[in-house]
Amino acid sequence: MADRLTGEAPTTRETRAVLDWSCHVIAGQTHDSILFVDPDFSEMENNGSTFNECTFQRAQFNASTHVDAAFINCTFRNCNFYGAELKDCKLMGSVFEKCSFENMAVVGGNWSFVGLRGANLSHASLRDVRLREADLTGAMFTGSVLTGSDLSGCSLQNVDFSGCDLRRSDLSSIDAANAALRGAIITIDQTIAIAESLGLDVRVDG
Repeated sequence: MADRLTGEAPTTRETRAVLDWSCHVIAGQTHDSILFVDPDFSEMENNGSTFNECTFQRAQFNASTHVDAAFINCTFRNCNFYGAELKDCKLMGSVFEKCSFENMAVVGGNWSFVGLRGANLSHASLRDVRLREADLTGAMFTGSVLTGSDLSGCSLQNVDFSGCDLRRSDLSSIDAANAALRGAIITIDQTIAIAESLGLDVRVDG
């Protein structure tokens, strides 16, 4: 399993270098413990394929689409997800290091236990995503969309939610004293939850 704290990747048993799957369509494939070095997955369509404990180095996922796919306990290093779309995908336990997520769109899926420490997710969109117990320490979501997502049990120290749309997301784990929230879009219920996290005694008038 990828280590969220040290970034140590699982041991791989095979290396594939400079693989070009750009504009390819893959469906229902399974790949286990493979090191992908400098692969080009740009504009690839991935329908239901599974990658278990794989490592991706400098992979280009630009404008690729992934539906019902799985990247379980994978490690992504210096990868580019510009304009990538992921729908109902599973990324449990995966770790991201120095990756680019500009204009990435995620809808649904299970991203529990992922490691996104210090990740720059500014202007990305994550809707209705399960992010339980993810490590989002120091992550930046400035100007992002993070709606309807489960952030329960997440590590949110020094997270930057400035200008982020957080409506309908579970903010029960947030420590408002150690998070940037200026301009964030939230609901009344979330406002109460944040106030209570600051130790305020919230009461209804009268």
